[in-house]
Amino acid sequence: MTESTKAHFALIVSGLLFGANYWIAKGLMPIYMQPMQIIFVRGALALVLFWFVSLFYKGTAIPERKDHLILALCGLTGIALNQALFFTGLSLTSPVDTALIHSGSPIIVLLFSVWIAGERTGRSKITGMVLGASGAVLLVVQGNFNSDGDNHMLGNALIFMNIISYSLYLVLIKPLMQKYSAITIMKWVFLYGFLFVFPFCIPSVATMKLETFTPFAWFSITYIVIGTTFITYLLTSYSLRTVSAGVAGYYIYMQPVIAALIGIILYNETLTMAKISASFMVFTGVFLVNRSVNIRKGA
Repeated sequence: MTESTKAHFALIVSGLLFGANYWIAKGLMPIYMQPMQIIFVRGALALVLFWFVSLFYKGTAIPERKDHLILALCGLTGIALNQALFFTGLSLTSPVDTALIHSGSPIIVLLFSVWIAGERTGRSKITGMVLGASGAVLLVVQGNFNSDGDNHMLGNALIFMNIISYSLYLVLIKPLMQKYSAITIMKWVFLYGFLFVFPFCIPSVATMKLETFTPFAWFSITYIVIGTTFITYLLTSYSLRTVSAGVAGYYIYMQPVIAALIGIILYNETLTMAKISASFMVFTGVFLVNRSVNIRKGA
């Protein structure tokens, strides 16, 4: 298996885990946990995991002093702002709206990549992104999910700022992946991110009641910490050693597909031709983006 294949496989696994997160995280709020409580538990436990694993990983290195500013910016955009905006926005809106807005994230990643990293775009990549975005939007619009939000307008605005923050993070962290291992980067990014968000979590954490947790609540918070934090951030960072930030961001298009499948299986959604066609558009878009990358590499 080539490094490129491994990178794309890592992004597929990450997309699958993130796709389920819409429903799992929504199920925690507000009955069991508030957004800032989830952020605190997620950040603290993931930070411990990354630093613990780094003790046994031979590739761990101490970043140069000049790189700590970028690591701190990555912690701010990829951890603190990203998670605060996502969970707060999701608590106010629905998984449907969240998935729909996230389908525009790769476009923002591409814009940041062109502006900051000078990444070049080709006709095949642009066509793939437009096709994938159209499929993702069509897929989510076809849904008739049962999860409502309290303030869709505010929630959607926060989710939009969430994808801007995460898109910038993907572009900023890319150069660091050429110098350090994923474990090294993640342990420092999560340290800075947790320090940024910690003061805002204190009032909410003081009211957290773990005794009210059901088995579902324990499963959900474990999934969020292990699945959509430790594993997904590690896989995304690993993939950025090989693929561009734009390609990594494109796999966000998988998330509405996964969210829709969960709706079909668990929330009595019907599988229509429109949904099948939309899914086909998304994965055809993935093929076109990957094809443009392979052509430039001469593969």
